[in-house]
Amino acid sequence: MEHVSHDQIPPFFDSNSKILILGSMPSRKSREAKFYYMHPQNRFWKILENVFEEKIINKKAFLKKHHIALWDTISSCDIKGASDASIKNVVPNDITSLLAKTQIKVIFTAGKTAEKYYQKYTYPKTKRNTICLPSTSPANCRITMEEICESWKQIREYTK
Repeated sequence: MEHVSHDQIPPFFDSNSKILILGSMPSRKSREAKFYYMHPQNRFWKILENVFEEKIINKKAFLKKHHIALWDTISSCDIKGASDASIKNVVPNDITSLLAKTQIKVIFTAGKTAEKYYQKYTYPKTKRNTICLPSTSPANCRITMEEICESWKQIREYTK
């Protein structure tokens, strides 16, 4: 069990952000790269390419173009490896501060773990519901890439 904090990765947003996608906690590879969804086996960026039918050359430019903000529900926790089931001693991120600086219309959670911690710690403060999308993690092998992309396509209607 190690204590993990993601202070080194700030939320990604600008004042024009219209949707917020929340993960639970960045992987070790993401923390090392200081940006979100950087594990080579995570399907997040491939899914967005499919959803928007566009090749992603520059991740940050792509997110800005489509008014997408990224952050996580958890600021720090104790975790064993990358096992979501082992998460303990959660300190949540203060998402209300980000919401106040943006035009966020809808909040999506990327997987059930992000949804669980959002509902437990953040919903009581924001009173804003979320839409839970399938996790993009390689550990989520119960669902095909095609099925995940189909679920994720709904984000397009909120990015205009």
